[in-house]
Amino acid sequence: MKEKQRLRIPRLHFLSREKMERIHGATLTVLEKTGVLVKDPRALEILRAAGCGGDEERVMIPHSLVENVLKNAVSKIMISDRNGRPAMLLEGDEAWFGTGSDTPHVVDPYTGRRRRAVLKDIENVSTLVDALPELSFIMCSGIAGDVNPEKSDLHHFLAMVSRTTKPVVFTSWNAANLAAIIEMAAVVAGGEDGLRENPFLVLYTEPISPLTLGQESTQKLMFMAERGLPVVFAPGMITGATGPITLAGGIVQANAEILAGYVLANLVRPGTPFIYGGSGEPLDMSSMLMSYGAPESMLVVSALTDMSKYYGLPSFGYAGCSDSNIYDQQASLESALWVLVAGLNGANLVHDVGYINNGLTTSFEQIAVSAEVVGAMRRIAGGIEVDEETMALDLIAKVGPGGEFLTTEHTLRHFRDNWFPRLVARDPYEKWEEKGRKDLGSRANEFVRGILEKHEPELLDPRVAEELRRIVRANDPSA
Repeated sequence: MKEKQRLRIPRLHFLSREKMERIHGATLTVLEKTGVLVKDPRALEILRAAGCGGDEERVMIPHSLVENVLKNAVSKIMISDRNGRPAMLLEGDEAWFGTGSDTPHVVDPYTGRRRRAVLKDIENVSTLVDALPELSFIMCSGIAGDVNPEKSDLHHFLAMVSRTTKPVVFTSWNAANLAAIIEMAAVVAGGEDGLRENPFLVLYTEPISPLTLGQESTQKLMFMAERGLPVVFAPGMITGATGPITLAGGIVQANAEILAGYVLANLVRPGTPFIYGGSGEPLDMSSMLMSYGAPESMLVVSALTDMSKYYGLPSFGYAGCSDSNIYDQQASLESALWVLVAGLNGANLVHDVGYINNGLTTSFEQIAVSAEVVGAMRRIAGGIEVDEETMALDLIAKVGPGGEFLTTEHTLRHFRDNWFPRLVARDPYEKWEEKGRKDLGSRANEFVRGILEKHEPELLDPRVAEELRRIVRANDPSA
């Protein structure tokens, strides 16, 4: 791990201890009195055997069971890179940023047009992420429309793992496809034991709001738990539509959905590496769309991050996303707010960098500029070092009134302590004009295209790559 990626300063929290305890108590009431729907028969059997009441698919989870399994909370999870080296330690307030997942559209960096995503786009986003030091993991920023839709998740995983050594946070359409992806990952890791000991991947799956553990998502959750592999179980709730419009009500419901999944995972395997998190985007009553850029979204996600720390679980967060339909000033504004809030709130696994268009489109420029904002945020979160060297009393005395500091050895030693941007312009007006009067979007586009044309990710061993392709072909005859 690179030290520059670690955040060390106490964070901004939105829930007091008293509020967290009230939310926890209300959540226990929801789980025990209202319950959740469980659509998978095996999951029902497991929960019934653990003492959960209810009838048919409705399951009431007693508070004593919730409290008991919370004792198994795994507070830190080490995620490796593709080569088995430590890459992200998910614990405390350390934040690691990566892209978002499964957008049907992308903005083509060469034509500027919004279009359906294809497999090449997923390869290109993976290459871009590989080249950006501020981004620590890749999610599949697209749903490839040029491969078999029932097996596209296999193609997505192959594209990502082939184009970057960074950790992969992935989605899968069903348990059968998940099994194939884990088979591929085990090949990369040198076997199932190697994958479990040094996991370079995390599954993202969701409950269905309100208060439903869907069959496929539950099967995938149990599959990862059985193998001791990391899993995110995060509701995608819309307050005012699939959850209460009030933020506190939305937080209680989301917390109940997450904890229901956590209980099930820990009944399958105590100590499952479970990553807590979710969202609560409000329904914009004027557009009837959920809003990623709303301050209420940031409040709910931040509150859930606070709850993750209450439970001692690593957290899943959001950043770098916008409701804007193109990469523009609005996209930059909302992205920067998200990055700052997520970093200072201390979410651990922070995704969605690159989202625009209410999460329906991936923008390469949004990824590049958001990465720049992550760098600036890390400088802010790094705080101010105060010691004899940095206070520079001897230097101030030596230079004295009316002197200058530019040519001193102290300045030479420390000027690189400051953050230097790649894309943010600091030129005087005349110099900016000489360079073509380019705005941030134009500079970001040139930067992205340069990476796609010149950056060469570390390739997989040819034998491993061929074995992964064989697994894809075996599961997708159309490949």
